[in-house]
Amino acid sequence: MPDSINDKDLKERVLSEIQQSLDNRSKILDATITKLDAKVNALDVSINETKDAKEKADKLFLRVQALEDRQKTLEENELNIYQANFQSAVVNLASMEREIKPLVLFNATQDFYAKLNEASNPMTYPGYKEWFDGFKDYLKKNKKQESLLTLSSNLLTFAGNTTQYVPVVGPISSVLFASMSTYVTSIGRKDKTLRLQGEKMVGLTMKISQFSYDKGEIEHEWQLITAELQNLQDVYQKSLSGSLGVLKIDQNDFLANFSKESDAEKRYQYLTDLRQRASNYVAAQKGNNSKDWKASVYYRMMEVQSLKMRFGQLTFRISENLMRYSDLFKKYKSDEQIGARIVDLEAKLSTLKDTFDKAFEPLEYVNSASRMYKVG
Repeated sequence: MPDSINDKDLKERVLSEIQQSLDNRSKILDATITKLDAKVNALDVSINETKDAKEKADKLFLRVQALEDRQKTLEENELNIYQANFQSAVVNLASMEREIKPLVLFNATQDFYAKLNEASNPMTYPGYKEWFDGFKDYLKKNKKQESLLTLSSNLLTFAGNTTQYVPVVGPISSVLFASMSTYVTSIGRKDKTLRLQGEKMVGLTMKISQFSYDKGEIEHEWQLITAELQNLQDVYQKSLSGSLGVLKIDQNDFLANFSKESDAEKRYQYLTDLRQRASNYVAAQKGNNSKDWKASVYYRMMEVQSLKMRFGQLTFRISENLMRYSDLFKKYKSDEQIGARIVDLEAKLSTLKDTFDKAFEPLEYVNSASRMYKVG
């Protein structure tokens, strides 16, 4: 098996083998049931036609035997289905260890978010830092003459170091904008170039303020997604620990021989061993508790299905939030001051979206979770 095989292909290969084994075994058991049904029907006809009491009793005994064999076969088929379903649950659970940590996505976002932050910071635009230094000097010299300028100077001090950042959103920004307008007006009409530059810089600041506000709505959703992902990881770790425990697998062994293993063939062998342990566990549960054996197996299966469903829904939310950036960028891409930055961001967003789409298929993930178990 080539090392380049991805985790999805590896999981699908093992799940396919589980399904094939289930299908083969089910065909044999179904054929056995069909034969036993035919035998019972034939005995029913024969019993009705038989006049000899001893012969009838013998055939009735054979009929009871055939029905008992049929019941045993049905129970064996039920066990076979539960074993296959629990194997699927364990393989899916183990595979989620790699799926739930979208490192590929997070690594790809670093460049995108760095550029997004640059576009949201007026200090990164040509000429702005020099102009803003002039504005701060104006505040320093004139803050005693007007309360608005005093307030702006104090707020900038409150906001912290402004050499790399300007507070363009929030309550501070409205006061700051008013002081900037006062600064531009104070230049007068004689220095037309400086006044025009000031008007452009104030305009730039306000555009970036609105862009940052719009972007903030998307970033709030990221915060919610991050919290959900963290919660999902916690629930996953608890579920994984519980399942490994009942299969008598040490978590460090799982981490070393599957999670951190780079060789695809070794990971495949580990999953194969895992599914065999899962099958043995179900058989042991039935052997130890013939009445209530299905309960513990069923609840673990449902736990895994719920995790897969939640992760699929989470990837949907991530995909939708990425698309919200596209709508945001359309609003600003034609602007003469910030448009070039937005066009650059669009290209980086496209790369990020491609990376995400290759790593995750939200719809397929949710669909596979809903049909991951065979119903007997």
